Amino acid sequence: MELRPYQEKAKKRIFEEWNQGHKKTLLVQATGTGKTIVFANVIKEILLRSPVSRVLILAHRDELLRQAQDKLKNAVDIDAGIEKAQETTIGTDVPVVIGSVQSMSGKRLDSFPVDYFTHIIIDEAHHATSATYETVLKHFPDAYVLGVTATPNRADQKSLARVFDSTAFEYNLKDAIKDGYLSPIKAQCIPLELDISRVAVNAGDYAPGEVANTLDPYLEQIAVKMETYCKGRKTIVFTPLVKTSKTFRDILSEHGFSAVEVNGQSSDRKEALEGFANGTYDVLTNAMLVTEGYDEPSVDCIVCLRPTQSESLYQQIVGRGTRLCEGKKDLLLLDFLWLTGKHKLCKPADLFASDEEIAKKMCGLIDESKDPLDLMDLEEDVITEINRDREEALARQLDALKRQKAQYISSLQFFASLEQLDDLFAAPIYAWEREKPTTKQLLAIEKFGLDSSKVETKGIAAKILDICFQRKEDGLSTVKQIKLLERYGFVHVGKWTFEEANAMIDRLAKNHWKVPFNIRVSSYKPMRLKENN
Repeated sequence: MELRPYQEKAKKRIFEEWNQGHKKTLLVQATGTGKTIVFANVIKEILLRSPVSRVLILAHRDELLRQAQDKLKNAVDIDAGIEKAQETTIGTDVPVVIGSVQSMSGKRLDSFPVDYFTHIIIDEAHHATSATYETVLKHFPDAYVLGVTATPNRADQKSLARVFDSTAFEYNLKDAIKDGYLSPIKAQCIPLELDISRVAVNAGDYAPGEVANTLDPYLEQIAVKMETYCKGRKTIVFTPLVKTSKTFRDILSEHGFSAVEVNGQSSDRKEALEGFANGTYDVLTNAMLVTEGYDEPSVDCIVCLRPTQSESLYQQIVGRGTRLCEGKKDLLLLDFLWLTGKHKLCKPADLFASDEEIAKKMCGLIDESKDPLDLMDLEEDVITEINRDREEALARQLDALKRQKAQYISSLQFFASLEQLDDLFAAPIYAWEREKPTTKQLLAIEKFGLDSSKVETKGIAAKILDICFQRKEDGLSTVKQIKLLERYGFVHVGKWTFEEANAMIDRLAKNHWKVPFNIRVSSYKPMRLKENN
């Protein structure tokens, strides 16, 4: 199976991280972008490089174990053994073992020497901070580790930093949609005020039983609203309790839907899911059963009746509907006016927004709109507005920096030109990112023409260098070109190519270093950027 460009890049970066001494690294890919395909190809490469290597894949659910086993066979023709309950690989010599973390962290762990596995892959790695995973990792202290997940929000990543040394590669939901690998997402707010401000919060999230009690009186109204928005769509409804799921299935059936319910005890779960997949049913209700390891590309509507503070859980829920499918135009998320008091609640805006200011503006616009709003378009509009405000606030400082005749330009001016100020101000996640930059990093930064005196951490230095090297590889404008052209008043030269910047510098030189009369520097864009807009 030929890898997509981002998958090939991910595979390359993983080995680079291991080679650089980051033995426990993380791969972040949005749901539906082929994380399993990537780690299957990583395993293939491991075995090609060293046939004596042994790889352990850890997962916490049977569906994930079987899914990994199938993908390894179908994608890279590797037969893997299973380590779970009565199934075992002990006494065999299979190079790849897929283990249930519950089984592997128990008594059978002692059956494996501490150097038995050279590499460990952790599927759904946002669970890796639990004691069971820690037990397995401590038993194999010298193994190279790759964690794979779709859902590490910044809070999760900070906790994951206890397990992982670095993030090798990240391919987020927005990039996947933009590149055409996932479905566009629209959000529609239903004006039902559901007050959960008094619902207890246990273990960091809303108590399902209390949410269910609050929700029950509104189920009939929600079904009526779904008649308007969900007819003609294949819909998954997530509820707090199995009881709520069954009740809502019956209510939906009364409103003309062909609804089916599944839960952990369903004897006909396989048949129900097959019926939903082939169109016998148009609505699937469940109590958070199909948040991981369930893939049905034709799903084009998600109704989340289980409010949550967990961005990871919310992204998993939405991820059930992001895959592409023939005839599918977009994914519709139905949202409600949850009244939460002081507790934060995950909303559609959180799927894209990089900070609370953006999320808050997006939420307000979604709540006010009578029509579904495309989340990517909405986020871009909000970012444009916020950046305009930020640019005005930074204008004086940047103007002074641009007029300086120093040898270097500041990282502030550089990131502003690239429209990546959020990257510069982002809080460090891993411990090494907070360390002081090395002399080698600072010298490399200055070689690119950037002022290194204000670069205070190794993490920021690494970001700057990654961007500079990638820009050089992609043929984009250099730091020196940015400094020169922005001193003349041109804006966002960081988005220009090297050739575009060079052509403008040549024009200035031929015009005795004066801006040609027919060019307005504040709005000028190279032809390529004008056409893209």
